[in-house]
Amino acid sequence: MSSRNSGDIWAVSPRPSDHSRFAWDRAIFDTARRGYTDVVEGKIRSQHHLVMVTLSGGARRHQFKTDCGHRYDGPDRAGCASFLPAGCERRLRLEGVAWEWASIALRPDLLPGDDDGRPLLCDVPTFSNVQDPFLFGLFAELKRIHSQNGRLDLTYCDTMVAALVQYLSRRYGGAKDEANPGKLPAWRLRRITDYVEAHLDEEIRISTLASLVGLSEGHLHRAFKLTCGQTLLQFINERRIHRAMELLARSSMPITTLAHEVGFSSPSYFARVFRAHTGVGPAEYRRSLRDGQAHRT
Repeated sequence: MSSRNSGDIWAVSPRPSDHSRFAWDRAIFDTARRGYTDVVEGKIRSQHHLVMVTLSGGARRHQFKTDCGHRYDGPDRAGCASFLPAGCERRLRLEGVAWEWASIALRPDLLPGDDDGRPLLCDVPTFSNVQDPFLFGLFAELKRIHSQNGRLDLTYCDTMVAALVQYLSRRYGGAKDEANPGKLPAWRLRRITDYVEAHLDEEIRISTLASLVGLSEGHLHRAFKLTCGQTLLQFINERRIHRAMELLARSSMPITTLAHEVGFSSPSYFARVFRAHTGVGPAEYRRSLRDGQAHRT
């Protein structure tokens, strides 16, 4: 038997009732029930790949965002399935929730590899609140068997987990791009761009992006340039300036404050990069927007 990794976070308040767990070498199966609760808030992060299914009930509103850029805001119903890659943090808020759920946490280091030797599920992006009858049926059956005597047969568990991994990989994984060797496949590019968009107000390290998609920094630099025609730094600065233009258009935030809001620690460097992208400085850009509005009125 095993327990969750010491680096895991499962800080959700108030805690659910009737929680039970069965753990073995390859995975952890959890189930819990929650009576009607007005508001539930917290965050989840696991060193395992986490698959979650709502077995019954649901939530009037389920809001969350992950640190890899994925967001959801809507209802949660029975049959909804979600996937959270290992190491990705999910911050959540539930309103009007009464449900029963189950989850399976899969150890990445014990997953089989594909034809190229990559661990399966490494190319499955975060997904949420997807109606998936296969996952619902598998988790509901594990819950039914587990509720009979509080445990599961290990051979049965390993067989079901093998089926689960293959299904997730084939149903939600990214296909290899044989026509564009050396370029980033769509899933890696999406994971990078989602992360950058979600962290424009912070320092973004290339080492973090490389770790996020399972590549060395050098390999990522080359593949990103080949795929997008620009370096990672150029792309990040481009997205920061685009966000700055949006803020200049809709707020009266001081330029110094705005620079920090889009990830520049130096306002003077921000002004130089902004001018290089737009041909004008940030203050002049804001004045031109206001002058244009004045002419229209």
